[in-house]
Amino acid sequence: MEKEKNTVSDIIRETNKTIRDEKYNQYVKQVTPTFSTVKNCVAAYIVGGFICVIGQGLTNFFLKRSGDIELAKAYTTICLVFLSVFLTGVGLYQKLAKFGGAGTLVPITGFANSVAAPAVEYKKEGQVFGIGCKVFTIAGPVILYGIFSSWVLGLIYYILKQVGVV
Repeated sequence: MEKEKNTVSDIIRETNKTIRDEKYNQYVKQVTPTFSTVKNCVAAYIVGGFICVIGQGLTNFFLKRSGDIELAKAYTTICLVFLSVFLTGVGLYQKLAKFGGAGTLVPITGFANSVAAPAVEYKKEGQVFGIGCKVFTIAGPVILYGIFSSWVLGLIYYILKQVGVV
C-alpha cells in the first residue's frame, strides 16, 4: 500500500512537472523575439553606411576648408564622437541601434555610445557614484584588453625582430 502511494505521488509530481514545463516553453516562445537575418543585415548595412557617408562628408568638408588631410581627419573624429554622444544623451542613438543593430557599431561612434550610455543611465545617482563609477562599465574592458593585446603583440613583434624573422 505504501509503495502505491509513492507511485501515485510520483506520477502526480511528474505530471505537474510536465505541465509546468509545457507552460514555460509556451511562455518562452511567446516572449522570444523573432528576427530575420536578411532584414537585420540590410538594416545594419544601411545604418553603418549612412554613418560612414556622414564621416566621409565631414572629412571632405574639413579638407576643403583647411587643405590638411590630418586636420580634416581629426575634426571628423571629433564631430562623429560629439554626434554619437549627443544622440545618446537625447535618446536617439538607442532607437537607431534598435533599427540598425550592428551597423551602429562603426568603431568611433559605437565606442562613444558605449562610454556615454552608462553615464546617461546612472546620472541620477550623482557625479561620483553615478557618472564617475559607471562611465567605463562597457568601455573599460575594451580599453583594458585593447591595451593588453597590443602590448602582447608588440612584445611578440619585438622578439621576432630580435631573432631576425621580421
